[in-house]
Amino acid sequence: MEGTQKPKKRFGDQLLEAGLISSGQLDLALLEQRRSGKLLGTVLQELGFVTEQEISALLAQAAETDAIDLQKIEIDPATLERVPFELAQELSLIPVKSDSDRLTVAMADPFDVEAIDRVERLTHMLVDVVAASGQEIQELLLKSHDKSETVERLIQELMKVDGSTQPEDAEAPVIRLVNVMLADAAQRGASDIHVEPDEKTLRIRFRIDGVLQPYVIIPKDLQDNVVARIKVMAGLDVSETRLPQDGRSNFSSGRKRYNLRVSTLPTSFGESVVLRILDRGGIMLDIDSMGMRPVDSDALRGSIASPYGMILVTGPTGSGKTTTLYTALKEIDKLQRSVFTLEDPIEYRLEYTRQTQVNEKIGLTFDSGLRTLLRQDPDVIFVGETRDSETAQLIVRAALTGHLVLSSMHTSDSIGAIPRLLDLGAEPSMVASTLKLVIAQRLARRLCPHCREATNDLDYYKSIVGDALPADATSLYTPKGCPECFGKGYRGRTPIFETLWIDDEIKAQIPSANVAEISRLMAEKGMNTLFQDGIRRAVNGETSVEEVFRIANKS
Repeated sequence: MEGTQKPKKRFGDQLLEAGLISSGQLDLALLEQRRSGKLLGTVLQELGFVTEQEISALLAQAAETDAIDLQKIEIDPATLERVPFELAQELSLIPVKSDSDRLTVAMADPFDVEAIDRVERLTHMLVDVVAASGQEIQELLLKSHDKSETVERLIQELMKVDGSTQPEDAEAPVIRLVNVMLADAAQRGASDIHVEPDEKTLRIRFRIDGVLQPYVIIPKDLQDNVVARIKVMAGLDVSETRLPQDGRSNFSSGRKRYNLRVSTLPTSFGESVVLRILDRGGIMLDIDSMGMRPVDSDALRGSIASPYGMILVTGPTGSGKTTTLYTALKEIDKLQRSVFTLEDPIEYRLEYTRQTQVNEKIGLTFDSGLRTLLRQDPDVIFVGETRDSETAQLIVRAALTGHLVLSSMHTSDSIGAIPRLLDLGAEPSMVASTLKLVIAQRLARRLCPHCREATNDLDYYKSIVGDALPADATSLYTPKGCPECFGKGYRGRTPIFETLWIDDEIKAQIPSANVAEISRLMAEKGMNTLFQDGIRRAVNGETSVEEVFRIANKS
């Protein structure tokens, strides 16, 4: 019948049609939604099936409006003031543009007619709607209406004029002080917070993009209160100051939730505390987003598809090995294959994957856990780290008996994994038969896209880089510094890779661990070293040559 309006498709069906989720994922999410009572979009994000940006783009398409990236626009302060901060937070929207009688508003839910009506009645303007991520809306609101407390102000509140503490009123300001410190660390993209006791002060530093940077100096009198608050958050024994402790906690910044791993260590001037910040929403588990050369990503995908063998990722602590391994695991068809992990700790939850936390205190080590895990009929096994002879020998045997094994090792380059396995007692012929791929990696600081500066002084860089600089390179970039990157010139990090594909020629060199010959074969077959891949990233404008020299040996 003409004029009959088609029924609106359910949100889950829209996601299915867009190819963002599978029918199995939708069924699981609907079950969880009925149990929790949460919105379907929220449940899907918590399960890791979709991102908030994907939902925002889909809603924009359904509402026949545009989706915008709030990180790429500047908003006039007068436009922001059209809607009160508290109301904008409540409705999850933010004004982005205003004309004489029209107001453009970015909304997490462009179908929220009631919210649109409230804004129109409040502003006496016609409202045009664009879609944006709710998380980005909340973060930009907080950033634009910065009425938050500062650490310096809270320190003043905690100290009397004469420098003595106010113990009867100290608890609430200390809680707020720690909360502000955590929020600042999250906003700046810090991976770790170092709480360092000195003789006369308590020093706080953030590790941002792999480099420790000063944050604030706190008076010594406040040290015990600050450390005690962190220990309470992490569920640690506040009265125990003589022994190291490890704990966990969570905190929120805007609409984002973070996990904390907290470690304490007694020192001569008090307890040192390090807080590792884990942003579950910030991990991108997608091989294409890693920035590998196509030939390397093809080698990784080919190795993942193999029914058996070993894939190793090497590098120092904090080089992104776990993220790469998780990304590889996500590519595996878990509906057809049984996937288990042994981790220390479990950093991110993976769907359709049975993850086990190693606990050496009760005897659940990598090697003992692996023996038990092999009786669980696994197809794919992820071992967080191979660091002892028992584990090394077990993963090689597991790979030889029809399992695909993924693990990490601490070696300086990809070739180093071979003599390391042999040193740990793995049978050379078995290593040669099972090793499929070795990836060495580092994390380079990413140039801030808002302020990086192009340099045409290619002759200078050619003199220090040599043949690693492509002949057709036309420009390189250097850091400058702006408010977006807090004056550092860098914002975020990008991985660089050295990928060793194990073909028949290289396999023949494994039993003798002929590193020189393997290195020659790598060059002959066009496999990049870490340094060469770093220069490739520099030519693409992602990082600087100086940063590549800092993190990768020129070899």
